[in-house]
Amino acid sequence: MNNKMYIARSPRIAARMLGEEMLVMSGQGSTLFTLNPTATILWQAADGATPLDEIVDRRICSAFEVQPEEAQRDAEALAQDLARHGILLVSEQPIPAQPPAKPGAPVQERRL
Repeated sequence: MNNKMYIARSPRIAARMLGEEMLVMSGQGSTLFTLNPTATILWQAADGATPLDEIVDRRICSAFEVQPEEAQRDAEALAQDLARHGILLVSEQPIPAQPPAKPGAPVQERRL
């Protein structure tokens, strides 16, 4: 891949670690997703500044017995899939951090 891919968590989601599973609620369609271990690693590492190939090399290849080329292809496909569901943002450029919520803005929490 010639172009770098950067991923960042969408500001329009809510996420919680429950045991060993990452649960993500997308504001797009109010859908609840349970992320597998690889998707959880991508989610946790998605800072918008670290290229996906570095995340794959440092986090995924070291956690799983997988060839780097295969891991990269799978991570790119997974990142694109999560982006289609509104969970991740994907870009060929670093993604600036989202501004924090304004102080005093109402926060809603729902328990499932």
